[in-house]
Amino acid sequence: MFYNKKAEGLKPDELEKIQDKRIRQVTEYVYRNSGFYKKKFRELNLKPDDIRGVKDLGKLPLTKKTDLRDNYPYGMFCTGLENIVRVHASSGTTGKPTVVGYTANDIELWTEVMARSIMAAGGNRRDVLHVAYGYGLFTGGLGLHYGAERVGCTVIPASGGNTARQLLLMKDLGSTVLACTPSYAIYLSEYAEKEGLDPTKDLKLRVGILGAEPWSEPMRRRIEDALDIKAYDIYGLSEIMGPGVAQECEEQAGAHIWSDHFLPEVIDPKTGEQVGEGEEGELVITTLTKEGIPLLRYRTGDRTILGYDKCGCGRYHPRMIKVRGRTDDMLIIRGVNVFPSQIEHVLMKMPEVGSHYLLVVEKKGPLDVLTVKVEVTEELISDKVRDLMKLEAHIKSCISQALGVNVWVELVEPYTLKRSEGKAIRINDLREGGEK
Repeated sequence: MFYNKKAEGLKPDELEKIQDKRIRQVTEYVYRNSGFYKKKFRELNLKPDDIRGVKDLGKLPLTKKTDLRDNYPYGMFCTGLENIVRVHASSGTTGKPTVVGYTANDIELWTEVMARSIMAAGGNRRDVLHVAYGYGLFTGGLGLHYGAERVGCTVIPASGGNTARQLLLMKDLGSTVLACTPSYAIYLSEYAEKEGLDPTKDLKLRVGILGAEPWSEPMRRRIEDALDIKAYDIYGLSEIMGPGVAQECEEQAGAHIWSDHFLPEVIDPKTGEQVGEGEEGELVITTLTKEGIPLLRYRTGDRTILGYDKCGCGRYHPRMIKVRGRTDDMLIIRGVNVFPSQIEHVLMKMPEVGSHYLLVVEKKGPLDVLTVKVEVTEELISDKVRDLMKLEAHIKSCISQALGVNVWVELVEPYTLKRSEGKAIRINDLREGGEK
């Protein structure tokens, strides 16, 4: 389904004309209004007139999250606070938070792309949309909320936490669309089972709009089976806008980046050079229409591949495959790059294991040692120790083959690994200076 058929149905040549025009406009805008970018341009001996269109994108400077932190709180803003109607910020768990300001036009843009996203996933005005993303400085809750109201959905602003109440509301109010993190969707299904509630029979859910953390295709299938829904990936980040930068359509073949507003490219994270079409790398986004804090070539830290062919839904907006992982979530184990999603992909294919796992990295002598802690199902706990040992050895073999490096596996009882009502915690790096 389309919310804005004219914008969502743009053909490649039409999209490029809009992008060419808007890249010129945003380049001129930040040069006039941002001391940060004016300095960057001078360092590169670059002028706004040098940027004539998308083909000149590589001339522009890359922007990093540290740039926002170094200019905390308002140094990256391109307009005065009298024009800023809302501020959001990251949690700041690894330093100063990244602060993002929105003008009234920015809020309108965000509402528009969120409405597109909800309808791309099959949502409509007859739906009861349950928002279990957090409300507040985190962008998730309010982003979904405004977009859902624009579509005409009945919105339940549940926010995060209080899982028992969440399930009660979903059951009694007849929620049909669930918006939350993938790990919380699994947790909801587990909690429901413990409370004697069958989500597939007692809830009216049909669609899940899930994001804010990487998740694998096998995890998608588990969620769909557990909740009897179709689960769609939503992508966003607060520095660019919030959720709604990209959304999977009903084809479930990659998330469409709304590229009339967010211009994507993929670079080699080591060299910063653009990679070829279809090659994996780090996603970089340039905001084309934001006023409060427009960003040129922002390094998202997310690893993906972009596709530009026509989707079965009729859209040409480029699609990003599921994020494989974040560059800062990548573990280097004895010279091998390891992402949590690679391990999840192996685990979620095994019916004997649960949906929660934790990667523990330690230094033992000169070697890095990776231990995968994974929950097993209730049924397996009652089995013989020999069966558990066989499963442990099987998991170890499968993961080691997939990664190309030996790992240890520790099976733990159900519900013993810490759950999160927000983003899942997948890594505990105990090496000096490496804890996540």
